[in-house]
Amino acid sequence: MNSKRIQLEICTASAEDCVVAEANGADRVELNCALMLGGLTPSLGTVKESRQLVRIPIIVMIRPRAGGFCYSATEFSVMRRDLELALEAGADGIAFGILNADGSIDVDRCRQIISLAAGRQTVFHRAFDVTPEPVTALNQLIDLGVTRVMTSGQEASAYNGAANIAAYLQQAAGRIEILPAGGINRFTVADVIARTGCNQIHASMSGTSPDKSVMARPQVAFGGTLKPPEDLFPVTDAKGVARIVGMLNG
Repeated sequence: MNSKRIQLEICTASAEDCVVAEANGADRVELNCALMLGGLTPSLGTVKESRQLVRIPIIVMIRPRAGGFCYSATEFSVMRRDLELALEAGADGIAFGILNADGSIDVDRCRQIISLAAGRQTVFHRAFDVTPEPVTALNQLIDLGVTRVMTSGQEASAYNGAANIAAYLQQAAGRIEILPAGGINRFTVADVIARTGCNQIHASMSGTSPDKSVMARPQVAFGGTLKPPEDLFPVTDAKGVARIVGMLNG
């Protein structure tokens, strides 16, 4: 599909997902929990087990709660502690995003996170997509020394935001990596790559797997307002990953 090598990062929610991603050709994984909430910090056990099972780079999500990205002092302390534990457990880097109440980059707190990362990869996640001044925000992230920024181009999907992503790549000029993300699948990946000129993409490639242990009482639900089915849970789709890898390198 493309003469240049396109790296594929897969969004995962378990150690088993990481194994599936690696086995089917992914170059890197972003390890989370609670993907339905946009991805939260995974358990330390998940990080350790994932590190033991796969060799590809693992980027651990550092996000203490769902919702926005303006954190209390206590939440920020949790983020710092989670970061230290993730790196001690063998993470190759961390994904994070911290904003001020007005949606601008919280430069001071981001600087502290990058300092704690001590040279490991730092990824500013899609909190970037809600910043009101993306040009200014990108320059700030460059100045901070962030490894890469994940973005849908401030649109609902990378497909819709491809023109903006291309502009960010031009602005970055090699000073920071740009990682297109958001709704990328086998139907949109070729177009996103062609219109952005990117050399890497982020995709979830999720399916579901059954867990029938709850079926004796189907009226009981443990989720919130969305009430996802209790007898299914999200997993990385092996065939989906392999298909994308084949498209990227075919």
